[in-house]
Amino acid sequence: MRYIIIGAGAVGGSIGARLAEAGTDVVLVARGAHYEALRDRGLEFTTPEGTGVHRVPVADGPGDVELRPDDVLVLAVKTQDAPAALGAWAGRPVAGGGTAGEELPLVCAQNGVEGERLALRRFRRVYAMCVWLPATHVEPGAVLAPSTPYTGILHLGRYPSGTDDTVRAIAGDLEKARLLAPVVADPMRWKYAKLLGNLANAVEALSGLADDDARAVYQRAVAEGWAVLSAAGVDCATQQEQDEARALFRLDPATSARRGGGSSWQSLARGAGSIETDYLNGEIVLLGRLHGVATPVNETLQRLADAFAAQGRAAGSLPAAELRAEADRSAAPAAARP
Repeated sequence: MRYIIIGAGAVGGSIGARLAEAGTDVVLVARGAHYEALRDRGLEFTTPEGTGVHRVPVADGPGDVELRPDDVLVLAVKTQDAPAALGAWAGRPVAGGGTAGEELPLVCAQNGVEGERLALRRFRRVYAMCVWLPATHVEPGAVLAPSTPYTGILHLGRYPSGTDDTVRAIAGDLEKARLLAPVVADPMRWKYAKLLGNLANAVEALSGLADDDARAVYQRAVAEGWAVLSAAGVDCATQQEQDEARALFRLDPATSARRGGGSSWQSLARGAGSIETDYLNGEIVLLGRLHGVATPVNETLQRLADAFAAQGRAAGSLPAAELRAEADRSAAPAAARP
């Protein structure tokens, strides 16, 4: 199989680099300065083992790729960019007949739980991937992945549930590439559990996570998340299951010191102009409104993170005490607010 990595940033670039190292055919899809750097210099990929440069085929969109029946599309863009990417790729012809949406498997390698629903509108065969892969899109053409002895763990299965020969073949290729890839019949159970952890992304992007005030806001956001998922009847992987999975790899201190923050922090740091908070904290807000559960802290985080992205404000520039005060005001009964 050949893997078309749509969005070769931190996660997509890491998956693509590891597959390429294992001798698997890969095409990296990127835009702008990142595409130009990949095209001209290759992908500089840094891990605890060192830095290497991978010269693999690169495209800046579907028009540059002649799709084959053995292709696997890996959607690794942020969820807010998914509708445009799905629309661009679904109708592309595949050699031998049919379109990508009709003939090719598509793997959603994204945070949150909305990407798969968006994909299923356009693709017949959708696979969910829960991504635990710490990585940083350092600069155009460069990705850093500090985990060892595996680069990450990627639980995957069919969406909405089930397994098949295709997902097992994909997992086999990933396992050969220093990526753990458990095949599970209930991948969304893992993705909802990851969603709760990703509620920290907005806190980190706004204020960092080192301060007690910031950590307190995160804990309150997670408490709202648990209440919402319980009301919605959503099952999650247990904390013990998550801890056992994460124990299979670790961050290398020397390499991770260069990483910076997580994906939302990176979006602000790069001045991307958008942030995935609407599909993380915003997912909790949505479910809370659907099931009658108040989510004031997650609403505050969503509002502030969206504003930071739109205004181009620096990552981590909101004092944690101010963030906590905003969360306190939002959570106070209406009669008690100034």
